[in-house]
Amino acid sequence: MAITSDLRDDGIRVVTMEHPPVNALTVQGWYDVAAALDEAATDLDTKVVVLRAEGRGFNAGVDIKEMQHTTGFDALIGANKGCFAAFKAVYECAVPVVAAVNGFCLGGGVGLVGNADCVVASDDAFFGVPEVKQGALGAATHMARLVPQHMMRTLYFTARTIKAQDLVQFGSVLEVVPRAELDDAALRVATDIAAHDTRVIRAAKECLNGIDPIDVNKSYRFEQGFTMELNLAGVSDELRDQFAGTDKAKR
Repeated sequence: MAITSDLRDDGIRVVTMEHPPVNALTVQGWYDVAAALDEAATDLDTKVVVLRAEGRGFNAGVDIKEMQHTTGFDALIGANKGCFAAFKAVYECAVPVVAAVNGFCLGGGVGLVGNADCVVASDDAFFGVPEVKQGALGAATHMARLVPQHMMRTLYFTARTIKAQDLVQFGSVLEVVPRAELDDAALRVATDIAAHDTRVIRAAKECLNGIDPIDVNKSYRFEQGFTMELNLAGVSDELRDQFAGTDKAKR
């Protein structure tokens, strides 16, 4: 697994997630994403961040298999705290974050993108929060930043996905381009941002966060409380076993 962070000469920092086969991040992976964004926030040479991924899709959320092969609740608590740290780092990054989304963006991926400042996507990109299938709740806070309220509820309750092209009408996705052009599209937006005085842009980021009507950090932590309840009730473990193809009774 690799989370890389490269600062270009023009002040654009490119943070890349690469964790085959589907970019479902381990507990450490979420903390690594958070660390990369925190580094960008404190580095005054960084003017804007492009958050992207290599591989089949942008992000498939939490590594369910890691959770199911760990006894007790350590992996669950680690995933909760790691996701919270990563989402918070994107939202509170001192410079704008441009998300470049390819392929699938599910669960935790929506948490990252929903907290980004600008989203561009490839024509094969789609978004979803299939948490109900695994007995978890979360990222509704962030999906609600991408689609209207009733659409968010429909996607959440049904575990359906929505194409990137359908998000353009809501203004949450700036543009959809062929996959081969995705990085260039993200860099074009980032270049426009980097062209301005970074002192003003950093002030603008703090200002816009300050007038946000929803406290995304508190809202997401509220969701995580229900995930813990479902885990304590045994519901989540049962559904994750089905998803991961494991049977703890046989181990």
